Amino acid sequence: MAEYNESAYKLARKAYIEHSCPFERALLSRCVGCDRSRKLNLAEREAIACSDPGAREQCQAFYQALHENAQFALKINPDAPWPFGKEIRAQCGGVRGLATALGGAGDETADVAATVQQGRARFGGCAEFPYSEIMRAVVHYEPRKRRS
Repeated sequence: MAEYNESAYKLARKAYIEHSCPFERALLSRCVGCDRSRKLNLAEREAIACSDPGAREQCQAFYQALHENAQFALKINPDAPWPFGKEIRAQCGGVRGLATALGGAGDETADVAATVQQGRARFGGCAEFPYSEIMRAVVHYEPRKRRS
C-alpha cells in the first residue's frame, strides 16, 4: 500500500480551492448548511469551497470572533490548537446559536452565510453579536456520536 503524502494533498488543495470555507467542518458534519458552499472531492476527501468571496470575509470575521469568545466557554488554551470535537462545537453551536438569537430555527437548516448576513444587518457587526446567548448554544451543542 502506498503511503499517503499529506503535504502534497495540502498543496493540491491550496491550488484547487481559491476560497476555502471557515465553517468547512460544520458543513461536512451536516449540522448546518450554506447556499454559497460548493462541495469538492479532492484526493478521495471531501472539501468545501465558498462561491462568494464577500460572504466568506463576513463568515471569517464571525469564525474568528467565535473562537475568541469560545476559548473560555470551552476551556481552551489560546496558544493550543483546537481539538476536533471542540472545533465542531464552536462552529455548529455558534451558527445555530446565532440563528436562534435571530429568531430562526437553531438546527441543521441554519444557513451559515445567510445567518451571518442577517446578524450583521440586525446587530451591526460581528463584534455586536449576542455572544452570551451564542456561547450557551456552543456549550450545549453535542456532536453526533460515532457509529460503532
